[in-house]
Amino acid sequence: MRARYKPWAAELIEAHPEILIPEPATLKGKWQEEFGNSNPLHIEAGSGKGRFITGLALANPDINYIGIELFDSVIVMALQTVLEQEGGIPNLRLLRVNAQEMESFFEKNEVDRMYLNFSDPWPKTRHAKRRLTHESFLRLYETVLPKNGEIHFKTDNRGLFEYSLTSISEYGMLLKDVSLDLHANEPEWNIMTEYEEKFMKKGQPIYRMEAQYNS
Repeated sequence: MRARYKPWAAELIEAHPEILIPEPATLKGKWQEEFGNSNPLHIEAGSGKGRFITGLALANPDINYIGIELFDSVIVMALQTVLEQEGGIPNLRLLRVNAQEMESFFEKNEVDRMYLNFSDPWPKTRHAKRRLTHESFLRLYETVLPKNGEIHFKTDNRGLFEYSLTSISEYGMLLKDVSLDLHANEPEWNIMTEYEEKFMKKGQPIYRMEAQYNS
């Protein structure tokens, strides 16, 4: 997700290193120390404006969350959401990094769950390796998740969803809670992303699944 350039974004980001961590590699293997507890750690790769990850953190104070987003103009909106909360959101940190480099920021077994929401479908066959559920990415996530670690995935793109079901199954992961229309019987715990609300209002089905590693 890209957004219009915000010339003030860099200054606001620099002013809040306690929320948007400037050098996350220094905390590899030390995230429990950063949060000051031993609670589970869940991360979202591609957090966009942060509605999903901030909503999760507010709803689940006994879980630590990290939102990963590459672009200043986007992640600064998540930062603003945190700052607007009285007392902040103590169980949430933000990283302005490329999620493909997550091995540099997390040790094996340090992350308990990963969220992938409304990622680019890269519809052309020649771009399949760029899809976040391609085998190479599943292998990457496995380097930071524990045995039986989970990926939770949502998309509005049926083609990407079908590809992901196949890719994840062929990788040997266990598929759970597969939904072809999440909002037809929406669970109370569901927190919508910005994209999700937009597509739902248009009447488009939202596809969702959970996948668990077996090794």
